[in-house]
Amino acid sequence: MQSTNSILMVRPASFGYNPETAPSNAFQHAAVSQTAANIQESALTEFDGLAATLIDYGVRLTVLEDTAHPVKHDAVFPNNWLSTHEDGTVILYPMFSEMRRQERRQDILDELEQYYEIRKVVDLSHYEAEGRFLEGTGSIVFDRINGVAFACRSSRTDPGLLDEVAAQLGYEAMLFDSVDVSRKPVYHTNVMLSVGTQFTVLAESTMPDADQRDRLIAALEAEGRRIVKLRPGQLEQFGGNILEIQGRDRLVAMSTTAFHSISAAQRDLLEVFAQLIHAPIPTIERVGGGSVRCMMCEIFLPRK
Repeated sequence: MQSTNSILMVRPASFGYNPETAPSNAFQHAAVSQTAANIQESALTEFDGLAATLIDYGVRLTVLEDTAHPVKHDAVFPNNWLSTHEDGTVILYPMFSEMRRQERRQDILDELEQYYEIRKVVDLSHYEAEGRFLEGTGSIVFDRINGVAFACRSSRTDPGLLDEVAAQLGYEAMLFDSVDVSRKPVYHTNVMLSVGTQFTVLAESTMPDADQRDRLIAALEAEGRRIVKLRPGQLEQFGGNILEIQGRDRLVAMSTTAFHSISAAQRDLLEVFAQLIHAPIPTIERVGGGSVRCMMCEIFLPRK
């Protein structure tokens, strides 16, 4: 399956601006006019609103609370340290930010194991000591149907570790380059690429290498998927940071910012394949530099 109806989310205890991640994340902005308490309060309101929307549409949601200590400003983005797979594999990823490394929690795995089968844990966190990083389904966009792991090269996405994960899963790795408006590497693949069952959303204009771009498009179209191409500017509105999930119907979840950024024609094309749902998360997007897709860790593990 390309998508699942089981989603893990982590309700933040100390959401805020992380200066360790800001240099490589062009989407992240300090909230100079808000207090830390106001930022946290806004983030909780936004988180709860998104969670309620997902539940309303029939998504099986597991919400776990972040721990107050140690402080983890980005705990709301669990997909960066954890991915799960249909064969019962769990992969733990090496994180660029020292603060973010504290997000990996055994008690979260223990909670999942009450309801799902975990047959193998692949822990890559030891690569942090070597300065090598790969940040989960932020770094990797999986084509689970065709067994391809797509990733754009950045300081948070190590090509060798991409190959290692692909080998663990029996996937093909496809690495390419993607840059933002300032010509810096796009920090995470999942802001410029989303792969659904029958569609792909791609910010092809961010790819400076024509050969890489043609190869990626050919791979995405190989199984008949329709490509929705993002226009310049839609990337910065999180138009690519969306995720196909399953509820009572097939859904595409995104932020309200992303929803309003896409054109009527793009919306019509996506709605051929799934129902679009959205929730407003402006504080999480602005201060954290991530959107709805980053907040959802997909659970593909077999149910007990």
